[in-house]
Amino acid sequence: MARVVVTGGAGFLGSHLCRALLGRGDEVVCLDNLITGSLANIDDLFGQPGFAYVRHDVSTYVWVPGDVDVVMHFASPASPADFERIPIQILKVGSLGTHNTLGLAKAKGARFFLASTSEVYGDPEVHPQPETYWGNVNPIGPRGVYDEAKRFAEAMTMAYHRYHGLDVRIVRIFNTYGRSMRPDDGRAMSNFIVAALRSQPLTIYGDGSQTRSFTYVDDEIRGFLALLDSDLAMPTNIGNPDEYTISELAQVVLDVTGSSSEVVHRSLPVDDPAQRRPDITVARERLGWEPTVELREGIARTAEWFAARLDRP
Repeated sequence: MARVVVTGGAGFLGSHLCRALLGRGDEVVCLDNLITGSLANIDDLFGQPGFAYVRHDVSTYVWVPGDVDVVMHFASPASPADFERIPIQILKVGSLGTHNTLGLAKAKGARFFLASTSEVYGDPEVHPQPETYWGNVNPIGPRGVYDEAKRFAEAMTMAYHRYHGLDVRIVRIFNTYGRSMRPDDGRAMSNFIVAALRSQPLTIYGDGSQTRSFTYVDDEIRGFLALLDSDLAMPTNIGNPDEYTISELAQVVLDVTGSSSEVVHRSLPVDDPAQRRPDITVARERLGWEPTVELREGIARTAEWFAARLDRP
């Protein structure tokens, strides 16, 4: 049993992670300022033995009393809608927040786990993307606030690893979906499912030929825990190598939900990646991990979750 600090623990991925850690017997201290997270995501965890919640912005000084074995830094808005809405907060949590949580891990002698992203690859010129690819990122574009925050976070994490000897793990997360996504998240998966359930038009930006790879949240969390328990200090891709165009995704959502919504097109956002697909050779060979939930099944589970909640206040 370990005592684990999870920043962003009331967010989409963070809440699933807290639940999985508790499920295997770990104690969890969840830190979240609720800028994009929600207490509803962790409502079932309050009162459980070993769980504690603290409302805190990790862009300011971070301290947790008592022993800490692991610090898992998941705090960060991650939706394209957030890049325009709260760009400075995203930069601060990726830079100051990473520095503060690394400092906590160093002071406690804890393992540090960084939630990075496939966005460090930008609009990739190498396909699929292995961990050795350095990326093609526009640092001053609207997506740069997230891309560069995570690239800086990786650099800071590796500096602590090399200079201070800190035990670190870095996961590069590819598009993940499932229960607890925000209805107004702004990502293609949640946008499409919510619109289909409400019989509203599904909006595709551009011609829909851009590709993404979608990982169901249960698979993603299994990958996180496998990486956490491994000895891999270098960045590791955890994502689904099955690749779909955005037009194909829209059609699958319509088929699964039985919706008659129409599909409309709007202009492509600036710096929107043309393709994204992980090379998961490292995860398969070193962690024994690969995804198991097929896209249609994952969408069906996610749509069922949304359908039960969309009409609630």
